[in-house]
Amino acid sequence: MRRNLFIPALVVAVTLGGCTGGVLDPKGPIALSERQILFNATGIMLAIVIPVMVATLGVAFWFRASNKHARYLPDFKESGRIEILIWSIPLMTVLLVGTVAWISAYDLDPPRPLVSAAKPVKVQAVSLDWKWLFIYPEEGVASVNRLVIPVGTPVRLELTSSGVMNSFFVPQLAGQIYTMAGMVTHLNIQADYSGTYRGMSANFSGDGFSDMHFDVDAVPPERFADWVASTRSAGTVLDAQAYVNLVKPSSAVAPFTYRSVASGLFARIHNAETQSDERLCVTYPEAKRAER
Repeated sequence: MRRNLFIPALVVAVTLGGCTGGVLDPKGPIALSERQILFNATGIMLAIVIPVMVATLGVAFWFRASNKHARYLPDFKESGRIEILIWSIPLMTVLLVGTVAWISAYDLDPPRPLVSAAKPVKVQAVSLDWKWLFIYPEEGVASVNRLVIPVGTPVRLELTSSGVMNSFFVPQLAGQIYTMAGMVTHLNIQADYSGTYRGMSANFSGDGFSDMHFDVDAVPPERFADWVASTRSAGTVLDAQAYVNLVKPSSAVAPFTYRSVASGLFARIHNAETQSDERLCVTYPEAKRAER
C-alpha cells in the first residue's frame, strides 16, 4: 500500500518541481498578471473538459450491456435539445476566454508603461549570436549576458537584433517579445523581489542557441547605483570597433561589462548601419583607422 502511494506522490513531486523559477512563480506585476490569465483560462476551459469526462463515463456506464433499462435506438438521427446543449457550453467558453484575452491584451500591452512613482530605468537590449548586449543609455554603461535592475522600479526595454530574429524571455518577470533586425520592440518589466532570475532566448537561432541565456539580477536601488558606479570605473569602452568584435558569433560567453558606450550606437544598430564591418567603418571613421 505504501509503495502504491509513494509512486504517484513521486510523479507529482517531479512534475511540479519544474514550476519553480518559471511562469508559475512570478516575481513581478507583469508575470503575476500573466499567471492569473493562465489560471482564469484554465478554469474556464475546465467547464468543457470536466463535463465531457463525466459524460463519457456516464454514457459508457449507462449503455453497458448488462443495463436492461437503456434504450436501443438504431434509427436515431438528431436532437435539437442535445445540439443546443453540446454547442452552448463551448460557445460560452470561447466567449469567456476571448473576453479575458482581449482585456488582458490591452492591460498587458508590452509598450504600455507601468504605473509607478519610481523613475523607470531605460535599457536597450540587442540579441547577438549567441549572447545578449544590454546598454544603459542614461547611465552610460553596458553589460553582456547580465541585466542588473533595481527592485521595485519599472524597466523600459527597447529591443532589437544584430541579425537573425530572437525572442527575449524572462519567465518570472514578463512574457516573451521578439527582437528583429532593423526594428525596435518595447517591453516593460519590474521585479518586486530581490533575486537572480533566468533570462533566455525563446526562438531557435543556430548552433549556440542552447547557451544563449542571461541572468537578471534584481537588487535594491542603492546596490544598483553602486553597480553603475563600479562599472564606470572598470572594463573597456563599447565603441564601434568593440561592437565589431562583440557581434562575431560566440557562445557560452561569461558576463562582462563596458565602462562607457559610444553615443548613438543602439540607434545605428537598429537602423542596420552596423550590420557589417564595412558599413560600420564608414559610419565610424575611428574604427576604420583602427583596422588599418
